[in-house]
Formats: sequence, C-alpha cells, structure tokens
Amino acid sequence: MNVGDKAPDFLGTDQDGKEIKLSDYKGKKIALYFYPKDLTAGCTAQACNLRDNYHELIEKGYVIIGVSIQDEKSHKKFIEKNNLPFPIIADTNLKLVKEFGVYGEKKMYGRTYMGTFRTTFIINEDGVIERIIGPKQIKTKDHAAQILAEN
Repeated sequence: MNVGDKAPDFLGTDQDGKEIKLSDYKGKKIALYFYPKDLTAGCTAQACNLRDNYHELIEKGYVIIGVSIQDEKSHKKFIEKNNLPFPIIADTNLKLVKEFGVYGEKKMYGRTYMGTFRTTFIINEDGVIERIIGPKQIKTKDHAAQILAEN
C-alpha cells in the first residue's frame, strides 16, 4: 500500500473477535499502526505513548487501531496489562501485514527471520492512505506527536 491508495474496508478482527471495518469509522482519520510483538519493550513504549495521548488524538479526529500477528489472547493480555483504550487486530493469518507490505525478512543480532516492520498508515476520512510513517522514522516513545504532526 502506498500514499494515495484506498485502504481495504475489512481490516480484521480485534482482541474480542469483533470485526473492524474502515466504514465503521466514516468521517474519522485512522492511524493504523503495525507493530512486531505484544509485551516487548519497544511495542509497549509505542502503545503506552498512544494511550497517554489518546484523548488528544481523539480530539483531533483520529481513531487508533493496532495490528500485530499475535492472537486475540495475546492482545487481550497486552491491552489489560497496559490499560490500552484502542482495539488491536489479531492478524494471525498475515493477511493484513502482507496486504499493506509490512511483513518480510528482518535481521537482528545476526539472525534472519520473518516479521512485521513497525509502520503506521494515516488513512483519511475517505479511506485513502494520506501518509505513511515508516520503520526508520517511528519514535516509539513519541509516536502520538508523529501522528499529530501534519506533513
């Protein structure tokens, strides 16, 4: 997916098994953020920064939706432990991460593995991708400010 592309309406199911569709958020901007793994340091810092700035994001017309490839049970634990006020899609079949092009080969400590690239897609009120904040740009401890910054 690139800037200017129309995002798919059906995104997936959240931690409670509820379907998440773009059409449910008509008239709102969506920050669809993909992250590698629940309960890890960077992902927790990012989620908590979004939580701590949630009211400001809502006031500015944003809906926050997280996505990672862990299952609903893992997401529930992550949400409960960190008191997160937004849904997280359980993309266990890798459909969404592949559709958005944020899944691929990663390297860490000399090890190669497949995983999710931390990426946020800002989707406008018409369902069109307006901006992409890529893996090298995301600041996990200040991500809400990055979303709020109009580029």
